[in-house]
Amino acid sequence: MAEAKSRAAWDHTASILALVANIHRDPKKSRPFVPADFHPHERRKQHPAKVGIVALKSIFVDRGGP
Repeated sequence: MAEAKSRAAWDHTASILALVANIHRDPKKSRPFVPADFHPHERRKQHPAKVGIVALKSIFVDRGGP
């Protein structure tokens, strides 16, 4: 029941956020927003960026601290 209430509240909030974002977006530079873009229960699966092990080495090993 708690999840259903949370979903219902987010349905309303996500719709309002999409409306406001579409009002302020530049139609030539971006696509229209939909409520699912702002709804945490409806997140689309995002594929992680594919980077090699070299990226991790540059972040954690070659930090160049003081």
